[in-house]
Amino acid sequence: MIRVGAVNYLNTKPLIEGLETFAPNIELTLDLPSRLADRLATGDLDVGLIPVIELFRSGNYRVIPDVSISSRGPVMSVTLFSRVPWSEIRSVSLDEGSRTSAALTQVLLRQSGITPMLNQLPIDVPADDVSTDAVLLIGDRAMQACLPGFIYSYDLGREWFELTGLPMVFAVWAVRDGVDLGPAEPAFAKAKRYGLLRSGIIAEREAASLGLDPGYCRRYFDTIIRYDLGPKELAGMQRFRQMATEIGLAPQTTQLVRG
Repeated sequence: MIRVGAVNYLNTKPLIEGLETFAPNIELTLDLPSRLADRLATGDLDVGLIPVIELFRSGNYRVIPDVSISSRGPVMSVTLFSRVPWSEIRSVSLDEGSRTSAALTQVLLRQSGITPMLNQLPIDVPADDVSTDAVLLIGDRAMQACLPGFIYSYDLGREWFELTGLPMVFAVWAVRDGVDLGPAEPAFAKAKRYGLLRSGIIAEREAASLGLDPGYCRRYFDTIIRYDLGPKELAGMQRFRQMATEIGLAPQTTQLVRG
């Protein structure tokens, strides 16, 4: 069996719809992005839908082509809620599940000349309880959050796009070094195509458990989240790697993606 780990968030559902049907030798488990990265690194997984910052840090993963979780503008599921305006943020609590978005928060704030104090927000602690100026939420948690005590909210997909004009790639399918997927590899692209054709069905199925409107979820799939990994996404990844490297969040490397 090929051990595959994916993120248990709404934005992942189109990528795993039918995956185990297209490749019966895949054993799929769901976890937080940060934990998937750790499990892939320790050999507990063969393939993981991991935060892209962990792809940069590892340097020895192969990427499955043409599949990502990305955005070209607002992403809706990566939000920095703040009690103070952006320029006054001095401390941030980071969602425990995040790696890429945590790095993106630091990259964007450093571009504004801000080096914030960082805390971790455990997955079981209400975001309203933090004492920091701002709190980063990702995934379903971000989409469900209102946080009326935080006056400002910043969509980090939009902030990145306004800064760079490039897509922001949040996650990719990464294959551990030495793992041969064989005939199972095409299943990942097939599942993506199949899932996108079923976006309305997935939205209706998943919305109730999240407490979200099915139409809202459908528009999220169809107009907000991008699932390709083409030249523009690769350029966005390269820019993010460079900016993360400049502030010590990723190592220097000349190779970005091995397909």
